[in-house]
Amino acid sequence: MFKQLLLWTFGTFILLQAIQIDIPEPPKTIDPDKEIQAPKEIMSMLKTSCYDCHSYQTKMPWYGNISPVSLEVKSHIKEGRLAANFQEWGNYDDTKKQKIYKGITKTINFRMPMPMYLTMHEEAKLTQKERNQIKDWAKGHIKKEEY
Repeated sequence: MFKQLLLWTFGTFILLQAIQIDIPEPPKTIDPDKEIQAPKEIMSMLKTSCYDCHSYQTKMPWYGNISPVSLEVKSHIKEGRLAANFQEWGNYDDTKKQKIYKGITKTINFRMPMPMYLTMHEEAKLTQKERNQIKDWAKGHIKKEEY
C-alpha cells in the first residue's frame, strides 16, 4: 500500500514537470536609457527587492524550474513584468507611469515584495524606513491632480 502510494506520488510529480509556464525571454538588446531613473539609494532598493519580478534581470532560483513551484514562481514573474518592468520605463506613457507610482504607494507596505518571495530571499526584505523612502519617492512623482 505504501509502495503504491509512493509510486503514484512520484509519477504525479514527474508528470507535473511537463506543465510549465513560459516567461517571455528578454529582448536581445535592452536600452539602458529606457530604465527607470531614481536616486542611487532608491535604485539600490528597487534592484534588490523588486527587479526579480519587475525587470528582465530575474535570477531564477533552482526551484523555479520544478513544478508545481515553478508554476507559481513564473506566473508571479510574468504578472510582475506586465504590471511594471523598470527596464521598460521609457516605453511607458505618462498614464501608465502614474498608475505604477500610485501602485507602489499602495503596495509597498503590505504586499511588495511578496511575503512568499521573502521567505526564500532574505536579502530582499525592506525595513519600514526603506519602505517609507520608496513610498515617498513614488508619491513625489504622482501628479497632484491625480493623487
